[in-house]
Amino acid sequence: MAQNAKGTGLWSLLAVPIMLWTIVPLLFMVALSLKSADTLADPDQNILGNFWPKDPTWENYELIFTGGASDLFTPALRNSLIVCLLSTLISVVLAMFCAYAISRLEFKGKRLILTTALAVSFFPVVAMVTPLFDVWRQIGLFDTIPGLIIPYLALTLPLSIWTMSAFFQQIPWEMEQAAQVDGASSWQAFRKVIVPLAAPGVFTTAIITFFTAWNDFVFAISLTSDRARTVPAALAFFTGASQFEQPTGAIMAAAVVVTIPVVILVLFFQRRIVAGLTSGAVKG
Repeated sequence: MAQNAKGTGLWSLLAVPIMLWTIVPLLFMVALSLKSADTLADPDQNILGNFWPKDPTWENYELIFTGGASDLFTPALRNSLIVCLLSTLISVVLAMFCAYAISRLEFKGKRLILTTALAVSFFPVVAMVTPLFDVWRQIGLFDTIPGLIIPYLALTLPLSIWTMSAFFQQIPWEMEQAAQVDGASSWQAFRKVIVPLAAPGVFTTAIITFFTAWNDFVFAISLTSDRARTVPAALAFFTGASQFEQPTGAIMAAAVVVTIPVVILVLFFQRRIVAGLTSGAVKG
């Protein structure tokens, strides 16, 4: 017991600087979003050095939602939600069927498919942008929602297949056979037995897929012009009140808003995420 307590205390001690290393930049981002243009330029209007404003203001948030930057930020936020949710849904559904086939069926090239999927997930995104830009302009997919979803599937689907295959392999084959013996069809056994048991893995894959699409910048900035532009790309077009003013506060306010969905997902579903990651890591 003493050794376990000592080990727990050691890990807790190591976790503190890691947490600070992660939280401090986020707090600094929030602090910048609460500063006016005058506060950003005057250190005397801040406390804790130049960290937190003495008089926080919401003018940067008003700027991106109802002010001059709303025409740029609000449509981009809507596009981000649509593109990321659709990409996640399509990727998870396709990966689920593919991972099930890889886990349950015996056929030649199964290991090659998994290896190829893993290799594709590490393929540099920049190398795909130029060919896609030319093709998308020719076939009319440039600056459209489908024109972003398809490249996002190229990013998320291989990783989803690889991740979800590990979870399906942990499910005992006997449970599906027992359901079929009781009269269930293959589809019913898959839907009512396999999918609920693989729910932690499916959920974990969906979270990873959503984060990947939500944070993408290269495809969003290269394959859109105005109508389908997402938030990461829209932030690059923020401008200040004049050519001599940097839109730091507005950019930080938009970054805080974009970070909120990620934080909410992690806080509310952290147990499912941890359960999914750990269940796929141990082979029983």
